[in-house]
Amino acid sequence: METCPRITMTDSKYFTTTKKGEIFELKAELNSDKKEKKKEAVKKVIASMTVGKDVSALFPDVVNCMQTDNLELKKLVYLYLMNYAKSQPDMAIMAVNTFVKDCEDPNPLIRALAVRTMGCIRVDKITEYLCEPLRKCLKDEDPYVRKTAAVCVAKLHDINAQLVEDQGFLDTLKDLISDSNPMVVANAVAALSEIAESHPNSNLLDLNPQTINKLLTALNECTEWGQIFILDCLANYSPKDDREAQSICERVTPRLSHANSAVVLSAVKVLMKFMEMLSKDLDYYGTLLKKLAPPLVTLLSAEPELQYVALRNINLIVQKRPEILKHEMKVFFVKYNDPIYVKLEKLDIMIRLASQANIAQVLAELKEYATEVDVDFVRKAVRAIGRCAIKVEQSAERCVSTLLDLIQTKVNYVVQEAIVVIKDIFRKYPNKYESVIATLCENLDSLDEPEARAAMIWIVGEYAERIDNADELLESFLEGFHDESTQVQLQLLTAIVKLFLKKPTETQELVQQVLSLATQDSDNPDLRDRGYIYWRLLSTDPVAAKEVVLAEKPLISEETDLIEPTLLDELICHIGTLASVYHKPPSAFVEGSRGVQHKRLPPRSGSNESTESPDVAPSAAAQPTEQQPAVIPSQGDLLGDLLNLDLGPPVSVPPIPSSTVQMGAMDLLGGGLDSLMGDETEGLGGDLSGSPAIGAGYGTPAVMPASLNATVGGGLSDLFDLAGGIGMSSGSYVAPKTIWLPAAKAKGLEISGTFSRRMGHIYMDISLMNKAMQVMTDFAIQFNRNSFGMAPAAPLQVNAPLTPNQTIEASLPLNTVGPVMKMDPLTNLQVAVKNNIDVFYFSCLYPINMLFVEDGKMDRQIFLATWKDIPNENEVQFQIKDCHLNADAVTNKLQSNNIFTVAKRNVEGQDMLYQSLKLTNGIWVLAELRIQPGNSNYTLSLKCRAPEVAQHVFQAYEIILKN
Repeated sequence: METCPRITMTDSKYFTTTKKGEIFELKAELNSDKKEKKKEAVKKVIASMTVGKDVSALFPDVVNCMQTDNLELKKLVYLYLMNYAKSQPDMAIMAVNTFVKDCEDPNPLIRALAVRTMGCIRVDKITEYLCEPLRKCLKDEDPYVRKTAAVCVAKLHDINAQLVEDQGFLDTLKDLISDSNPMVVANAVAALSEIAESHPNSNLLDLNPQTINKLLTALNECTEWGQIFILDCLANYSPKDDREAQSICERVTPRLSHANSAVVLSAVKVLMKFMEMLSKDLDYYGTLLKKLAPPLVTLLSAEPELQYVALRNINLIVQKRPEILKHEMKVFFVKYNDPIYVKLEKLDIMIRLASQANIAQVLAELKEYATEVDVDFVRKAVRAIGRCAIKVEQSAERCVSTLLDLIQTKVNYVVQEAIVVIKDIFRKYPNKYESVIATLCENLDSLDEPEARAAMIWIVGEYAERIDNADELLESFLEGFHDESTQVQLQLLTAIVKLFLKKPTETQELVQQVLSLATQDSDNPDLRDRGYIYWRLLSTDPVAAKEVVLAEKPLISEETDLIEPTLLDELICHIGTLASVYHKPPSAFVEGSRGVQHKRLPPRSGSNESTESPDVAPSAAAQPTEQQPAVIPSQGDLLGDLLNLDLGPPVSVPPIPSSTVQMGAMDLLGGGLDSLMGDETEGLGGDLSGSPAIGAGYGTPAVMPASLNATVGGGLSDLFDLAGGIGMSSGSYVAPKTIWLPAAKAKGLEISGTFSRRMGHIYMDISLMNKAMQVMTDFAIQFNRNSFGMAPAAPLQVNAPLTPNQTIEASLPLNTVGPVMKMDPLTNLQVAVKNNIDVFYFSCLYPINMLFVEDGKMDRQIFLATWKDIPNENEVQFQIKDCHLNADAVTNKLQSNNIFTVAKRNVEGQDMLYQSLKLTNGIWVLAELRIQPGNSNYTLSLKCRAPEVAQHVFQAYEIILKN
C-alpha cells in the first residue's frame, strides 16, 4: 500500500516553530515561484496540521500547489486535502479538475494516488464528479491502479451507496474477482466483503465453485493482508458437498505455515468450518487434524500479546475439537516469565486437554504452580487441581492427595482454595474421600475468606454424622454470626438445620439460636426467608423437613464453564477476530446492526439435520426420542437480531389473505398444495368443504382416471400402497405448563407456560412467578422469526405489578403473520421477555396441533387426487402404540383438534380412516389411520408436500389420542 511521505530526522525542524504571524508567512511561501520553497512551506503546513493547529485558512494556497510533477509534493497536498475537505467543501471542489487530470497521468503511482485521495474525501458534493475518473481507474491497464480503485469503491459506497449502485461499480467490482492480478482480486474481495457487511441480505459476493477456484488461485500469490481477505471470504462459503469441502481444505492448508499469525488463524477458521462437512472416517480428516496442531503450537512462540490472542482462539478450538491438540500438552505449560494473562489462559487450556493419558504430567505441573509467588495464579492452579479431579475420575485420588499436601504447607490462601475445591470433589464422588475431613477441620481457624468458610461449613453440615464435635465447630462460627458475609450466614443456617435433623437431641439449643438470629436479628431478606421456611418445616412436619434438607444432591458436572454449543459454533466462525478474544458474538459488542451477521457452521457430515430424506430404518418409528429445544444462554447468539433490546409493544399486523400466507409457506417448507395438479384445466369450483382460500390454486386432470370417478368407498384399495411405508423417529412432546425459564436464569423471574387453541385463535398461556425480592413491572414480549411466522397479536397484558412470591397468569393471543425463518426443530420458538430488571431469553417447543385450522376438511375427490399427486417418497408411516379407542372415538377426538375424517371404510375387519388437516400457512397434510379391533397399536401413514412436518403431525396424533 502507498505510504505517506516519510518524515526524516531533518524534517523534525518543521515541528519546532512557534512563531506568531506564521500563517501569513506560510501563505507567502506557498505562492513562491521556487519549487523548493513551496515544498518546504507545504511541509510546514502539514507539520502544523499534525500537531493540531488550524491551518485551514491556507486551503486555496495549498490547493494551488497541486499542479506539480513532484510526487512528494503532490502527496503532501493530497494529505492536507483529505484533512480539510470536510470543513471546506466549497473550496474542495476547486481540486476536482486536478483529480480528474491526475487520473489520466502517465505515471501509475500518480493515478493511484489521485483515486485513493478521492475515496478519502468524504464530501457529498464532490462524489458525483469522481465517478468518471473512478470508472477509468477500475479498468486501468496497471494492476496497482485497479487494486487502489477497488478499495475506493467501498469508500464511496460508505458515503453514497445509491450512487455506487446506479453507476454499476458493484458489477465492475465483481468482474475484478476474475482479474489476472492476485492483489486486485484480494482488494476486490475486501471491498465487496466490506459492502456486504453493511447490506447483509444483498448477496453481493455470489460465491460459486468457479469464483472459489479463482480466489484459491489468487491466494498463493497475493500479500499477507490479501490472503486474509480471501480466506475470510472463503469462510463464508458453503460447499455443496464433502468433496468440494475437502478440495478447498487441501488448497488452504499450505497457508498454515505462513509467517503472519493473522493468515494462520484465518486459515484455521476456514479449515475448522469445512471440517464439519468431512466424515471422521476419511483418512484425510485424520491428516488434517495432524496438520492443524503445529501452526497453533508455533503461534505460542510469538510475543505475549500475540500468544494471548492465539490462546483465546485455541481455547475455542479445544472445546470444539480437543483431539487436535491432545498430544501437545507440554506447550501449554507455564514459563516463569509469562505475563499473568498468558499464564491463566494456558492453565484453562491445560484443564480442557487433561485426560487419563496425561493427568500425571498435568498434576505434577499444577502442584509446582501452587508454590509460585503470584497469588492469583496460585489460586487458579489449586482450583485447576480440583477441576482435574472432577474431569478425570481415575485421577481423583491423586488430586485429593495433592490437595492435602498443599493444605499441609499451611499457606493461608492455598489452604482456602483447596477447601473450596475439595467441597466440589465431595459433591462429585460422594462417600469416597470423606476420610480427609479431619485434616480439613484442623485448618478451621485459619479460614478468613467467605467462600472458604462457606465451603467448610457445608462440609461440616453435610457430614455431621461423621464428625464427633460438629456442633462445637458450627457453634464457633455462630459466635460472630452478624459479622459474617451473607454466603456464610446462609450456609451456616442450613448446616445447623442438617446437624439438628441428624442429631436432634444434642443440638436443639443450637438450632433455636441460629433460627432466632436469622429471623429476628437479621435484616437480610434472603436469610430471614430461609430461616422462616426451616422454622415452619421443623415445627410442622419434621419428616418433610428431612426430605427437603437432606435430599439427595445431584452430582456436579465435569465442565461447568464450557461455552454453550450454539455460541461456540458461532465463535468458531469468527476465529481470528475480536469476537474470538472476547468469547462473545459480535452482536454483543458491536453497536448498531452494521457488521453483525450471525454465522453458523455447516451441517455436520452424516448428521441427519434435514428430515427431507425419509430413508430411515422402520424400527426408528418405534420409540420417540427426546428432543429438547436449545436454550439461548445470552443476548448474543441466535437472538441478536431479535430485539436490539427495544421491546416496545408488538405492532398489530392486519390479517392477510391465506393465499399470501400460503406463498410464504412455499419458500419455507417446499410447497403447500398450490402446485397440486398443474394448471391444465379450470378450477374445481367452490365445493372445497369450506376452504375457499385455496380454491383458486386447484385444477383437475383433463381426463379423470376411472379410479377417481369411483366413490371413495370402493376406489381406495389400490390407491394406498402401504407395504413400503417408511418409519421415522419423532421428537417428544413438551408437556403443558412446563417451566420455560427458571428463576435462576432470569434474576428471580420464573416463566412457565403452554399453548392452546381457542375459538380459532392461538394463545400462549403463561404463568409469571416472582421469586426475587423486588417488584417486577413493565412486561413486554417478543418472538424471534420462526417456522410458521408465530408472533404476538397484542401486547403482553400484566396489569398489576408482580410483587415478590406472587404469580400472575396471562394469556397472550398469537397470530401467524410474523416473519418466517425455518427453525430446527421446526416448532422451536425463541422468545424474549423484558421487565424493569432486564431482558431474558428462552426457547420452547409449541405443539404443531396449535396450527391446525378449522377449515381443514378436504373434499373427497380432491383428497383422492391429492393423495395420488403427492410423490410416494413423501409418504411416511408411524406406529401409535398403546391406544385403546374405537374408530368413532378416534374420529371425534381428532375432529375436536381440527383433524377431519374425510372418509371411513372397513377392509378385512380393520377400520381405515382417511383424514386431512391444514396448517396456518396453507400446507395440507393427508393421513390414513388403520385401526385393528383388539390391537392397541395403530398404523398412521402421512403424505404431505412438506415432509418436514410429518413427524410433528405424528406427535400431535399421539398426544391427542393418548390424553
